[in-house]
Amino acid sequence: MRIGYDAKRLFFNRSGLGNYSRSTLALLAKYYPENRYVLFTPRPGGGLGFRVEQNMTVVTPRGVWRAAPSLWRGYAMSGDIRRAGLDIFHGLSAEIPAGIRRTGARSVVTQHDLIFVRYPELYKPVDRALYTRKYRRSCLDADRIIAISEQTRRDLMELWNIPPEKIDVVYQGCSPIFAVEPDEQTLRRVRSKYSLPERYIVGVGTIERRKNLLLTLRAMACGTLEDVDLVACGRATPYLDELLSFAAANGLAGRFHPLTDCDFEDLPAIYRMSLASVYTSRFEGFGIPILESLTSGVPVITTSGGVFAETGGAAAFYVDPDDEGQMAAALQTAIYDPAARRRAIDLGYEHAARFTEEKIAANLERVYTSML
Repeated sequence: MRIGYDAKRLFFNRSGLGNYSRSTLALLAKYYPENRYVLFTPRPGGGLGFRVEQNMTVVTPRGVWRAAPSLWRGYAMSGDIRRAGLDIFHGLSAEIPAGIRRTGARSVVTQHDLIFVRYPELYKPVDRALYTRKYRRSCLDADRIIAISEQTRRDLMELWNIPPEKIDVVYQGCSPIFAVEPDEQTLRRVRSKYSLPERYIVGVGTIERRKNLLLTLRAMACGTLEDVDLVACGRATPYLDELLSFAAANGLAGRFHPLTDCDFEDLPAIYRMSLASVYTSRFEGFGIPILESLTSGVPVITTSGGVFAETGGAAAFYVDPDDEGQMAAALQTAIYDPAARRRAIDLGYEHAARFTEEKIAANLERVYTSML
C-alpha cells in the first residue's frame, strides 16, 4: 500500500499530537516495511528526533503555495495527494484537507477527543468554532474514523451523530523508551539537570486548568505528605500562576517545581525516580501519561469517570477530581503502603502489556486493509 499522512505535527509538535504522529509512523515503518509512506508537511522540519526511513517520502508545498503553507495544508494539499497516487490518506491530527474525495485516495482521520464540545467553557469561542468546523467536516468527509478510545467513540456517536459502523477504536501506546530502565549515570544526570528533589511525585502534561494539578497541591496542603514535593513537567499556561499563588499561600512554595521546558528523552528517568505519578485531568481522549507511568513501574493516581479506566485499568488509583481528601489518601497508599504499592506496580506492567507496539501497528494495518 501507498499511504499518505498529514505530518505537520510530526515535524513540529513536541507534545501529544506530535508524539502520536511520530510513534504511529515509526511503528508502521518497523512492522510493515513493505508499505510506502508519504509525509505531507507545510515546510521541512527537524522532526524532533524522528527518523525518515527509506520507505518514506516527504512532500512540501511547491510554487506559490510555499508562501501560504496553512492554505496549502487545508486545501491545496489535495492536489499533491492526487499526484502522489496514494491508496489511503490518514489525517493523524483530527483533520483531512478539503477536496479529499477528489484525490482518488481512500481517507481515514484520527479523532483524539471532543473536549471542546463536551467542555466548551475551557475554550475560546473562536477556537471552538474553528475546531468544530474543521474536525466535524473531516469526520463527515473521511471514509473511516479512528477513535483513540471507547470514550472518544461514544462522544463521536452521541455529540456528532457519527454512525458507529464508521468508527474503529485503535488505542494509543507510549514510546518504547519508557520500558527501558535508565542506568544510574542517566538518573544522576537528569536529577542534576533539573535540580530534582530527593522525594517527589510527578505530573506530566500541559500545565492548564483542565489537567487539574491544583488538586494535588490541595492534597499536599492537608499536611499528610510533608516529606514529598511535586514536580510538574509540561508547557506553561496562565494556570501556572494560579498554582504558584496557591503554593505560596499554603507553605508549599519550596515544594512545587514546575519544569516548563523538559526534554522528552528525560521523562523516563523523571518517572522512574518519582514516588508516584499524578494525572488528575477532568477529561481526556486517552491520557498517555498514565500509560507512560505504568510502563515505567510507577503507581499512578488519576480521576474516576471518563476514559481513564480504559488507560489505567485495575492498576491505577482513582479519585474524585474535586476531593483533596481522597487524593491525599490515595497518595498515602501509593507511597507509604508497601503491599499496595507493589500490587499497583505489578498490575501496571500487566495492563501496559495490552498496548504493545505490535498490537497497535497490527490494528492500524487492519483498518487500512479493510478500506481497500
